[in-house]
Amino acid sequence: MTYEELLEIAKIENEKKAQYVHTINVCVAAGCMSCGSQELLDAFRREIEKRGIENWCKAKGVGCLGLCTAGPLIAIEPDGIIYKAVKPSDVHDVIDALGGEPVKRILCPSDMSFFTKQQKIVLENFGKIDPERIDEYIASGGYQSLYLALREMSPSMVIDQIVKSGLRGRGGGGYPTGLKWTTVMKASGSQKYVICNADEGDPGAFMDRSVLESDPHRVLEGMAIAGYAVGADKAFIYVRAEYPLAIKRLRKAIAQAEHLGVLGRGIFNTPFNFDIKLRLGAGAFVCGEETALISSIEGNRGTPRPRPPYPAEYGLWGCPTLINNVETFANVPAILRNGSQWYSSFGTEKSKGTKVFALAGRIKNTGLIEVAMGTTLREIVFDIGGGIPDGSKFKAVQTGGPSGGCITEAFLDQPVDYESLAKLGSIMGSGGMIVMDDTSCMVDVAKFFVEFCMTESCGKCVPCRDGSAQMHYLLDKISRGHGNTNDLHSLEKLCELVKNTSLCGLGMTMPNPVISTMHYFRDEYLAHIHDKTCPAGVCNIKGGRK
Repeated sequence: MTYEELLEIAKIENEKKAQYVHTINVCVAAGCMSCGSQELLDAFRREIEKRGIENWCKAKGVGCLGLCTAGPLIAIEPDGIIYKAVKPSDVHDVIDALGGEPVKRILCPSDMSFFTKQQKIVLENFGKIDPERIDEYIASGGYQSLYLALREMSPSMVIDQIVKSGLRGRGGGGYPTGLKWTTVMKASGSQKYVICNADEGDPGAFMDRSVLESDPHRVLEGMAIAGYAVGADKAFIYVRAEYPLAIKRLRKAIAQAEHLGVLGRGIFNTPFNFDIKLRLGAGAFVCGEETALISSIEGNRGTPRPRPPYPAEYGLWGCPTLINNVETFANVPAILRNGSQWYSSFGTEKSKGTKVFALAGRIKNTGLIEVAMGTTLREIVFDIGGGIPDGSKFKAVQTGGPSGGCITEAFLDQPVDYESLAKLGSIMGSGGMIVMDDTSCMVDVAKFFVEFCMTESCGKCVPCRDGSAQMHYLLDKISRGHGNTNDLHSLEKLCELVKNTSLCGLGMTMPNPVISTMHYFRDEYLAHIHDKTCPAGVCNIKGGRK
């Protein structure tokens, strides 16, 4: 593959696209697929063929359009019209309306805040390209950043761009990406590895899955650039087997990239070789922790090990290993294409760029969004998310999944960045954001997340294994109205113990939902203990629904 050949593919693809007066983009990501979007796409294609209009109208599958609560979604190009909850019975009317007045009964306003208040970098191709066609990715500028890196930049120049961009790891901890890449590059060893952590297991989180389903080549390109920068020629994507659509599209993307020569040997006629393999995880949440993930790839039980040494120096099979998550790698091509200064112009002083979030829970506009770092929780929940349905009152938002904390209404105007969330007792995490209203009991919420972590604990260290069980026992006792003040004090001490003595991040962050709910919603705990009642009517005591 040469640069000229890459540009020729893009030219041919764009010429093909230009021949159509209208293109009907049907979302074929998992959310819409579960609502029947594949059948909808087939219905559009049959109707187009039946009418004999294939020369000027095309229906194709595209990645996630974001507003998952309104699926199946379709977008009409170049009109900019979006339709929601489309059924095969609507196909005839949609085609009849092309170029004229839209079908009002299924029209989704494209000027709603959900669409207009986002800033898309990672998701820039979503809803536009077919994730199963490498030609469409190339036509959108794909693999040009890899060419730029290999033919016009040294590894240190690539890393310098990542450092200057301010990109931080999007997998949870927010570690500076450029610093991690620098450490792996400088590490001694003839063999180095790159790993993409796609073991996304937080309840309510679907960011990484959506990226892999909707724009897999973007991740492959980011990994290849990283491999060149740190001196690695082999890579693995560790993705949980529960993501069959993502796995299918990744396998197809890898095969296409190898066929065109943008993966494999002698990429762009340079000495750089890069191979990517898939490894399927069995669904253990602890394997999201990097050392447990490495152990699983090696064929061992997925349990963490003490650090240091860190994977950057002693990782997969004892070799220096770079591990970043899906979203981190997906940012890389855009940074090289547009420059570090462009990327760092988004966000805050210490949290640069954008962040992808999965909005879930009691919120009108459930779905996938991307906003600049520093956007307030109020903008996310009430403008982009559309607020709380059914006239209910906002109560809290959980960021960071089981490792995060619950944030109250008093802090809705806080910017969403790494430092601000940490001050509130929560974390950014990988980007799950669960909204709760006044029907949620915060004791029950804390118990749910602790039970999840208790079940997912690998059992290697005592604080996590036994501490989680004891925390769950105390929360269950309180939620049933059998707790006392001493139980509350014991729970507080236990949280500190587990947080400070656990082996890995699962145990260290497990107490966060308990600590934050006890801090911000202590009155609910006291109501369960003293009044033997659940204010939200959720728990199995006086007036409870369970």
